[in-house]
Amino acid sequence: MNPSFARTVSAALVIATTALSLPSPAAARVVGTEEVLRAEAVAPGAPLDREALRAMLERDDVRRQLETLGVDPRAARERVDALTDAEIARVAGQVDRLPAGGSSVIGVLFAVFVILLVTDILGLTKVFPFTRSVR
Repeated sequence: MNPSFARTVSAALVIATTALSLPSPAAARVVGTEEVLRAEAVAPGAPLDREALRAMLERDDVRRQLETLGVDPRAARERVDALTDAEIARVAGQVDRLPAGGSSVIGVLFAVFVILLVTDILGLTKVFPFTRSVR
């Protein structure tokens, strides 16, 4: 390894480690009960209300998935009607954060492809005909 390259990399690592270890400014204040309850009742960035949740349950794909999982769509509607406003806001926040269907399968397939591609390039396997081994 080139000594000047090693010095450059180690200097960059020392600077990065030092910069990350410096304290960052923080702000603190007393929060009132009303403010906490208001924040729990209305999740930021989640404009989903009870009617929107009912409409989502009426969609054919959602109804089919519920039936596949063994949930009666009428029982699901009754449970939505029984939720409090805070629970509706919590569900709305979770719906916004959930991944779209099939994203985990695509991720796994992509990871397997990359692993096989790297092993082909390193000469450990021969799966893809378009790769050339470095050996």
